[in-house]
Amino acid sequence: MPGSPYTDLDRPPLSAARLRRALVAPYGPWSRLELRVETASTNADVAEAARKGEPEGLVVVAERQTAGRGRRGRVWQSPPRAGIATSMLLRPGEAAPDRGWPPAPPTGYGWLPLLAGVALVEAVTRLAELDATLKWPNDLLIDGAKCAGILAEAVPGPGPGDPPAVVLGIGLNVTLRADELPEHPTGLAATSLQLAGASATDRDPLLRALLRSVADWYDRWRAAGGDAVASGLRDAYLAVCGTIGREVRALLPDGTELTGTATTVDPDGHLLLSTPAGERSLPAADIVHLR
Repeated sequence: MPGSPYTDLDRPPLSAARLRRALVAPYGPWSRLELRVETASTNADVAEAARKGEPEGLVVVAERQTAGRGRRGRVWQSPPRAGIATSMLLRPGEAAPDRGWPPAPPTGYGWLPLLAGVALVEAVTRLAELDATLKWPNDLLIDGAKCAGILAEAVPGPGPGDPPAVVLGIGLNVTLRADELPEHPTGLAATSLQLAGASATDRDPLLRALLRSVADWYDRWRAAGGDAVASGLRDAYLAVCGTIGREVRALLPDGTELTGTATTVDPDGHLLLSTPAGERSLPAADIVHLR
């Protein structure tokens, strides 16, 4: 049947009902899940919901994005049902007394994309049985090639002094073939779980594992008041970050570049870079691993 989601048997559609049963309260950690056949951007959809007052815990999943976004306005595209495209609505600045969560300070929000990276590694390692690492701050690498990206965006609160919401988006290449891979503007090769030899490429269990892992780490981080050290998040991130100890080139937001050795990620989530001119703390940068 032309246009049917079942015409490509390697890429079956997701089931909204099954995902909701597994992931939405009272049996799962999220409050609401929307599955869309196509949308421009899951991050944009969740940001719009945040502006309308949607409470924390919304998850939007798309079978296809027509204008998915990456860092610095880059495009993240994938054929229908060939990957996972999902965004979550978090409100870390709001207390949740029923869960024992105090408000997290805005200075800790930079850990949220790193938290998503840890969750991605856990899901891919456990289900796809692949060795995955993270390139600070937001890329999942397999054999040095990019397989997933993360984008966190703040949405201003409704009034002055109100804490912002955070939209946390994840895009994972699952069954993309070699001729379908996107080009990366910094020259980093792309890959997919299938091309990397994954033992499993079923998106349903992958998505469930990913969203449960994000929720678990978010719970730990919130319970610790947004403290990445006390929650164990910093140690977990350092254990899977392939940037640490590498010679790197950092492309800074102002267009300048730095070259040095990445030594660690500090308690604020900043990358520390040892350069000939001394140590630099980088809150944001595009990182290129050098040989």
